[in-house]
Amino acid sequence: MCGYGQRCWGWGHRAPSPMLLLSLLLSAAPFGLLGEETRQLLEFDGTNVSNTAAKPPGKPYPPYSLAEFSWNNITDSLDPATLSATFQGRPMHDPTRAFANGSLAFRVHAFSRSGRPAQPPRLLHTADTCQLEVALVGASPQGNCSLFGLEVATLGQGPDCPSIQEQHSIDDEYAPAIFQLDQLLWGSLPPGFVQWRPVAYSQKQRGRESALPCHASPLHPTLAYALPQSPIVRAFFGPQNNFCAFNLTFGASTGPGYWDQHYLSWSMLVGVGPPPMDALSPLVLGIMAVALGAPGLILLGGGLVLLLRQKQYSEYQSIN
Repeated sequence: MCGYGQRCWGWGHRAPSPMLLLSLLLSAAPFGLLGEETRQLLEFDGTNVSNTAAKPPGKPYPPYSLAEFSWNNITDSLDPATLSATFQGRPMHDPTRAFANGSLAFRVHAFSRSGRPAQPPRLLHTADTCQLEVALVGASPQGNCSLFGLEVATLGQGPDCPSIQEQHSIDDEYAPAIFQLDQLLWGSLPPGFVQWRPVAYSQKQRGRESALPCHASPLHPTLAYALPQSPIVRAFFGPQNNFCAFNLTFGASTGPGYWDQHYLSWSMLVGVGPPPMDALSPLVLGIMAVALGAPGLILLGGGLVLLLRQKQYSEYQSIN
């Protein structure tokens, strides 16, 4: 047994099963969504905003506090066959009726094996990971060119907050035109991570034409977050209350946006242990093989031509 102030890891050196990961997220998520006043859905006026990475990216509208949302019964959407469940909610008090035909949804999906989802950004997952997808659907924006964002809180380690690591690649087969992967790492036992591509989508059929840039602000410590009153969260992380926060902003003032179809989706990967490492796709490997092999083929072809010409010259006989 573990004391109240101790960290207790039930699986030792083994990774948790996909169903256990899903159960842990589902048990902790309602406390994370409903127990923190400052975790919010953000909205900004993106009109004539040239720098979407600015802080804030335009004039802010009144935010939506997730603590004031009414959420569905999770058992209605829990699907053990696909290891998925969906939290769907809307503000309990909505005087402007912005969410009269809309909702904010958090879909959790665990995996039983390694692979990639069918739709972009197609992050590589393993059986030690879960995918969290956020979707804003049908809500009326407060402006004609609104940009939306999320305030995200995470447990920090020590007095400092972790920094977002950026990984760059020449391979964009799985997420067209996206050559970057962002991640947060935790070095505690067991180690964990969060990964995402800096891209969101304004259509259900996620394609390059509906891709929106995703900007993350630096993490900063905050004392405004109390540890969610979840026994599972306390069992994992102890009674510490060192939280860090950062904002994610989706879209730009030009190009596709939420205003196209009143749809916005973004996803991230949460896991235990070291994060999956992306290898180069077969397409990129094939292109590299052709590119690197082409000079050799040219030299080989040139050598054969010279040999043939030399042979023809040696066999030449004068008619005189």
